[in-house]
Amino acid sequence: MIFKPMAIALVHYPVLDRRGDVVTSAVTNLDIHDLARLATTYNLSRYYLVTPAEEQQLLASRIIDHWQKGAGARYNPDRCQALDCLQVVNSFDKALADWHSLVGPEGVAVLTGASHQGGLDYPQARLLATEQPVMLVFGTGHGLAPQIYAPDRPCLQPVRAGQYNHLSVRTAAAIMLDRLVGEDGSVSPLS
Repeated sequence: MIFKPMAIALVHYPVLDRRGDVVTSAVTNLDIHDLARLATTYNLSRYYLVTPAEEQQLLASRIIDHWQKGAGARYNPDRCQALDCLQVVNSFDKALADWHSLVGPEGVAVLTGASHQGGLDYPQARLLATEQPVMLVFGTGHGLAPQIYAPDRPCLQPVRAGQYNHLSVRTAAAIMLDRLVGEDGSVSPLS
């Protein structure tokens, strides 16, 4: 199965905290590395790290520079390559605008969330991804804030494997992407 170009976005604002308040969550070193490696493994065109917090953007830049230009680049060239697809942006709208500039207006943001009910099942999502470029959108903290959800943004059904429902965003992203693309799929590069 051949898929249109794909991307992922990890949103740090607007997201919810455990009380349901809209907050900006912290960027983590693991999110930067692990999701960049995931995106590169599946031949995704972009990985958007979304945070409006300047301090968090600076932290992300320092980590990226270490692995692409500093001692980390010499120590682990594979990580350097994986980080090539990463773009740090200050808003979800900027990520979506950049994605549309790359793939055109037919590019669609498909939202995710552990507490979301319903949504596209994986056969439906695979069909969509063969017809339109897809950006999978993941939220940190306790998930994407309600203002991200819009009628023109479909949602992917959450990972369900049992009663416990607290996967890390990195783990959920890997499972969802593998269920979507799988071993028999191929994601087209940007043309």
